Amino acid sequence: MFWGADLRGARFRDVDLTNVTISHAWLVDVDIDALVDNVVINGVDVTDYVNERDPWYPLRAMLRPPDPEGMRAAWAALTDEWATTTAIANARSENQLHESVDDEWSFVQTLRHLVFAMDKWFTVPILGERFHPIGLPNSGSVDFPWPDLDRDASPSVSDALAARTERSARLLEALESMTTTDLERTVDVLENGPHPFRECVHAVFEEEFWHNRYARRDLLRLEAQR
Repeated sequence: MFWGADLRGARFRDVDLTNVTISHAWLVDVDIDALVDNVVINGVDVTDYVNERDPWYPLRAMLRPPDPEGMRAAWAALTDEWATTTAIANARSENQLHESVDDEWSFVQTLRHLVFAMDKWFTVPILGERFHPIGLPNSGSVDFPWPDLDRDASPSVSDALAARTERSARLLEALESMTTTDLERTVDVLENGPHPFRECVHAVFEEEFWHNRYARRDLLRLEAQR
């Protein structure tokens, strides 16, 4: 319990606030970007109001499917969104796709990170294969001794896209043959320990969702700066 806590300026990222109760509190200049389900503020259920105006809902609600059919539907929806983002990227120059916006990852770095995330949560623990050398860990994990990674890698846009396309195809192939029994199997994830197959796929979906949004945001900013 937080009682009398001063959380001004706090940042919450990748957190689960299910069943949280907040009272005797001030919510001033608060920015929340999250899945909203059964949220009541000051006695008012704001769930429908928020979700009806959120362009990223219902995709948000598809990211943790409980069964193989839902996983295939979620991956199809994520693939469609990434097709749109990649089309935007294809209209930019090679240099722009290596360019950072506000110190965030460039488009190429984002692709490299998604290759890494796919490998961490799927290719290595589920398929038993190796990390792709161009994979890029997130800042909180960069010092972990990841095998196979080339820390000096500097792939072109086409190389990064090719690696991501190959990894995505492998996941699709697995999803197409996945069974409910598969989802309960526990695998060992480097750095994070044992996880059910289901949670590994959910982790991939979350990475794909958020980094698509970041990439599209920054690609549009690059265009506006021209």
